[in-house]
Amino acid sequence: MTCRLVSLTVDALDPEGLARFWAGLLGWQPDRAAGDGATLLPADDTGFSLRFLPTAEPKTAKNGKHLDLTSGSWDDQERTVARALELGGRHVDIGQLPEEQHVVLADPEGNEFCVIEPGNGFLADCGFVGALACDGSQAVGYFWRDALGWPLVWDQDLETAVRSPHGGPKVTWDGVPLRPDAAARDRLHLEVAADGDLEAEVARLVSLGATRAGAGPGGAGTVVLADPDGNEFLVLPPADRRAQAPT
Repeated sequence: MTCRLVSLTVDALDPEGLARFWAGLLGWQPDRAAGDGATLLPADDTGFSLRFLPTAEPKTAKNGKHLDLTSGSWDDQERTVARALELGGRHVDIGQLPEEQHVVLADPEGNEFCVIEPGNGFLADCGFVGALACDGSQAVGYFWRDALGWPLVWDQDLETAVRSPHGGPKVTWDGVPLRPDAAARDRLHLEVAADGDLEAEVARLVSLGATRAGAGPGGAGTVVLADPDGNEFLVLPPADRRAQAPT
């Protein structure tokens, strides 16, 4: 038994506004039947939706997760950067080196993302959304390998990555555990769905190294867990409409 990754959820001061930015950048369409917040459905093989949930808390620290967008050429990279800036994004400095060829940007609420240079071998066979890049230990990469049933596509120097057998973005971890100065709860978190009995799936995830995280976002029947590094994620019951998002 495994769970399915259905959403990357983003805490947002203005869910509708942030959804418009990402819809314009990715070309994804809104899910008009979604509940709280705003949801975008993928127009490609990404396999998970983007869901923006309302929060009153402003962003105060660098996120532990970000999207890597790919480029087919230098002109393509420039067009993506220009489009992001036109939609309300901005350049940000997170310590990238001058010789690095990817461009680091932030959306209108400061959530970081990268526009990767053309010719990047690691993301060569990925779509426009090339990767969900995460801070995290090797143990967390192994946890999500087993939780999702996705094979490892990278496991070297403590860095790990998994990818759905059906393709789509890679999910990567840089080998660095959660920073001591990190926000208590990241603004980006994963939302997975149980394919069978919810409590049985929660028990399986706990046996893999997750812990119950207590109160958190989500509606009735949603369970909040934390991975081995302490990153919160949501587990939806199969009957939840959000569990039917593309996989």
